[in-house]
Amino acid sequence: MLDKNGIAKRIAREVKDGMFVNLGIGIPTLVANYIPDGINVELQSENGILGMGPFPYEGEEDADLINAGKQTVTLLKSASIFDSAMSFGMIRAQKVDLTILGAMEVSESGDIANWKIPGKMVKGMGGAMDLVASAKNIIVAMQQVNKAGESKLLPKCDLPLTGIRCIKKVVTELGVYEIVKEGGFKLLERAPGVTVEQIKKATAGKLIIEGDVPEMVI
Repeated sequence: MLDKNGIAKRIAREVKDGMFVNLGIGIPTLVANYIPDGINVELQSENGILGMGPFPYEGEEDADLINAGKQTVTLLKSASIFDSAMSFGMIRAQKVDLTILGAMEVSESGDIANWKIPGKMVKGMGGAMDLVASAKNIIVAMQQVNKAGESKLLPKCDLPLTGIRCIKKVVTELGVYEIVKEGGFKLLERAPGVTVEQIKKATAGKLIIEGDVPEMVI
């Protein structure tokens, strides 16, 4: 199985040269550390940064430079800093090519729930609502099962929805899935050492398996 860094490293392979990419809170922020050499991308944070670099080394943090998750970040030489109104203007105008989000649940039709657990206090819905409504392409980075061993890839989300039919691909500790138009998680790759049977047991939603599924290369 993959750890959180492994998930981020695999998703980094989805990033193409010249893209504008928004990284959500959680696992997605780690993607900045694994952008392949020779790939030039602009990482955007909805609190007002364009041109984020990888996380700083310990002792080199600047408390004034943070991402939307309040983590310290670095800036590329070409970076720009602006207010959140301009940042959300970029998002709503569909200037972001790829959005990478964390999630608590994803449905087989591409719905996502990632902002609220009923009964638990939240500070607000954050920028996810705008991102799922406006992004050209959304990939989810998440753990496939919860602490109780229950699947989070579901026929239908149980938690309050963030967006409807907006997710294109999901990467978990077990594999890579494409959400097909007619509904269902099509298994594209298995994580190293993970069997198809393990994936079947960890997927509550419709799972589509066609032929021999390759093991992913990290």
